[in-house]
Formats: sequence, C-alpha cells, structure tokens
Amino acid sequence: MHMNDKTIATHNGNFHADDVFSVAAMKKLFPSFKLIRTRDLELIHKADIVIDVGGEYDPDAGRFDHHQRGGAGERENGIPYSSFGLIWKKYGLQLCQGNQDVANSVDAGLVSNIDAIDCGHVEGVSSGISLSQTISMFNPTWQEDSHFDSCFDQAVDFASRVLTRFIASANGGISAKSIVAKAIEDAEDPRVIVLQQYTPWKRTVHALSEAALYMIYPSQSGQWRIQTVPVEPGSFEDRKSLPKSWAGLSDDALKQVTGIDDAMFCHNGLFIAGAESFASTMKMAAIALQE
Repeated sequence: MHMNDKTIATHNGNFHADDVFSVAAMKKLFPSFKLIRTRDLELIHKADIVIDVGGEYDPDAGRFDHHQRGGAGERENGIPYSSFGLIWKKYGLQLCQGNQDVANSVDAGLVSNIDAIDCGHVEGVSSGISLSQTISMFNPTWQEDSHFDSCFDQAVDFASRVLTRFIASANGGISAKSIVAKAIEDAEDPRVIVLQQYTPWKRTVHALSEAALYMIYPSQSGQWRIQTVPVEPGSFEDRKSLPKSWAGLSDDALKQVTGIDDAMFCHNGLFIAGAESFASTMKMAAIALQE
C-alpha cells in the first residue's frame, strides 16, 4: 500500500499549532495522502494515521492523540507531549536525515514549545507572540465566511516552511559546532584558530577554548580575515585586540605599518583585519600576538 493511498485523520473545526504542525511534518515525509478532518468515530477508526483526536496513543498503530485520561506522557523536563511531540518522537529522526542531535535541537527549540502551549504547561515558555498564537490566527474569525478546512491547509503550508527552516537552522548550528571543535583541536598554536570556510564560531570557541585569541577564515570574496575572540559572546571587549597602530588603516598605509605587501584593512575597533592571502593573514596574527 502506497503512502498516497493512506488517509490521515485529525479533528475538524478550530485548529491549533499542534495538529497543524503534525500534518505539516507528515507532508514532508509522505508528500501525498488523503487528509480527513472529522470527529466521526467510524472515519477515525478507518484512517491509517490519526492525529490529535480518537483518544489513543499507539505509535505502532499510527494513533497520536493526547486528550485521553492520563495523557500521552511527558518529557524528562516535565513538558507533556501533544500530538506534534508524539509525531516528532516517531518521525523526527527521519525528518532530520537521521541526525539525532538535530532532531533533539528541533524538539527543544520548536516542538516542545508547541506541546507546552497546547497542554497549558507554560512555565519556561517565552512570552511574546508565540508561533502557536500565529498559527491560531489562520482560523477564520467569526466575521469571515471562510472555510475551516481551506484555512487549515494554508496554516499547514506556513508551518511546513517554518519547520523546514527550524531543521536547517539546527543543522547549521550543529555542523558548525563540530567543524569549529575540530579546528580548535587541529590548531598549531592554540591562540590562532584557522577555519577553511567561514563558520559561526563564537559559541563553540567560548565553550571549548580559553586560549583562542584570533580566528582566521576566508571571506566570501576569497581574501582572508583575522578576527579577535571577544571576552564573552556578544561582548565588544576582546581577549586581545589587534595592534593599536593598525587602527582604521587600509591599503598602502596598512602595508607600510605591517610590512605586509597585500594587507588590505584593519577596522578602527581593532577586532577585524584582512589581507589578500592566507599566509599574510597568518603573519598579521603573528605580529598581533607579539604586541
């Protein structure tokens, strides 16, 4: 039986982030299936996958409700599962190409928040306009004669895009972490860390290296940069600034001061400078270390 012969059932009427994101997740895995929005128990019973309705949690049988007595369990941190969390528990790893770290990160950043709000468990959920609230806005207001089902489809399209970006962002953060960790390990001088391509590094450097002073990496235009490591993430104070005599200089003026024939610029704030070549940027680091 193909997935596109499968039916997925969820409740009709007013919808929330929980059922919307669950259906969005299923759409990513199985691009075509028949969606039924109903509370008719006979139709629910016949469906292959049932989300947020039906009073039963049995992942092997494709049943993902959390409204039954006793609910459907909770995470170690006390946040209960709603349907999206239950769907994620079963399919999240697959949706993240088998990367458990990414799946965990999306659960922490997105899924558990939606679950918490859906279950009224709001401690620790950040205030302000939530994604759950945004999804609820897709419901027709009492003044509109739009149809709940077509509004639900629009909400699912929106949620699919959000889910895609959450996965991409988690993936970016986690790959960056391992690339930067390896660069720290491979550094010839622990004070100078070389990245072969620009990768977000601040968090990882702060977590893993107290020695790192300068980061060296290629710019998008192919030249190279040296950047100082701040005292703490977000701080404008650096562990070791670039030499004062370089401040605000560029081209010939900087070449003269440094003796480096392809030096390009140094920011007035002494936190970043650049040269055409990797070797010259490393020279800049060597000079800066001696200051």
